[in-house]
Amino acid sequence: MLSEQMEKVIEGYVEESKEILKDNLTGIYLHGSSVMGCFNPEKSDLDFIVVVNHPPTDPVKREYMDMTVRYSALGPAKGIEMSIVLKDVCKPFIYPTPFELHFSIGHLEWYEEDPEEYIREMNGDDFDLAAHFTIINRRGKCLYGASIEEVFGEVPSSDYMDSIWKDIEDAKEDITEYTMYLALNLARVLAYKEEGLILSKKEGGDWAIRHLPVDYHPLIIDALREYCENAKIVYDENLAVRYARYMIRRIKE
Repeated sequence: MLSEQMEKVIEGYVEESKEILKDNLTGIYLHGSSVMGCFNPEKSDLDFIVVVNHPPTDPVKREYMDMTVRYSALGPAKGIEMSIVLKDVCKPFIYPTPFELHFSIGHLEWYEEDPEEYIREMNGDDFDLAAHFTIINRRGKCLYGASIEEVFGEVPSSDYMDSIWKDIEDAKEDITEYTMYLALNLARVLAYKEEGLILSKKEGGDWAIRHLPVDYHPLIIDALREYCENAKIVYDENLAVRYARYMIRRIKE
């Protein structure tokens, strides 16, 4: 369940989106941990896909970005992540998926330093949107506008797998730095590869406890404790690297 504060952020964001985008707005859709039952205000962000009928102008993008930054500061620790996409790329689905505008907290400094450059250059193709659209199709929530079924076409399994693979393909090198994130995401990817399951990070960790060798259970339990309980964990780096190598090998099989 989301807190009253987070519900107010979502409600305000939707209402101001309607005011800014007007008749160009097809719909606003929520995905990620907030619809998958594992939202943690200290670890999660609020994930929006905003679908429009035609490309917004630069002045509209600027107004929308200012609004997004304002609501992001009122939201969870990781703020808001959003992408604006054209309805035409959603159904039939196009991969990699073009986007008109994107924001996450990692881009805040760039926008604040040079908003005109940001508006001009923050567009292109995003492989991650295949994963986001899949979550919307399976478990997402329409906050405003046309229904999910009307707007989003089916994402081919090969596109979804490629999208989530790109998120973990360097895990052997990166897991000591991003241990919690990669430990749980590797489990999510393997669960999809072997059983076709679309899981949250928490669900991925729970699946791993049931399906992976017991040698890796301490690492997964620690990752779940950090993710769900905000526990401060000192990870066994050697175990983390062994786990990443094992998971990558098994995913590739």
